[in-house]
Amino acid sequence: MAGGWARDGAVSEQIEASISDELARLKARAQPQGESRTHCADCDEPIPEARRTAIPGVKLCIDCASDLQAQNQPRGGINRRGSKDSQLK
Repeated sequence: MAGGWARDGAVSEQIEASISDELARLKARAQPQGESRTHCADCDEPIPEARRTAIPGVKLCIDCASDLQAQNQPRGGINRRGSKDSQLK
C-alpha cells in the first residue's frame, strides 16, 4: 500500500536502503589492526589467545574494553519541539 504519490513498495524500499547503508557504514568502520598485545594496555592483565585471534590488533582486555565502551555511550538528545516548555514560549 502506497501513501500519497509514492508507488507501491516505495516505503519498504526506502527502509531496506536505509538498513543497507547503515550496515555498510558499520562494516567500513575502522577496526584495530596490526600486532595484538599479549597484555592489556590499561590493567596489564593477560589477553586470552582467542581474543587476540578474533580481533587483530587488540590492545585491551574484555573488562577494560567494556568499561571504555560504557563511558562512550551516546546519550539521547532533548526533543525541544516536543517539550511543553518550548511550546509555551
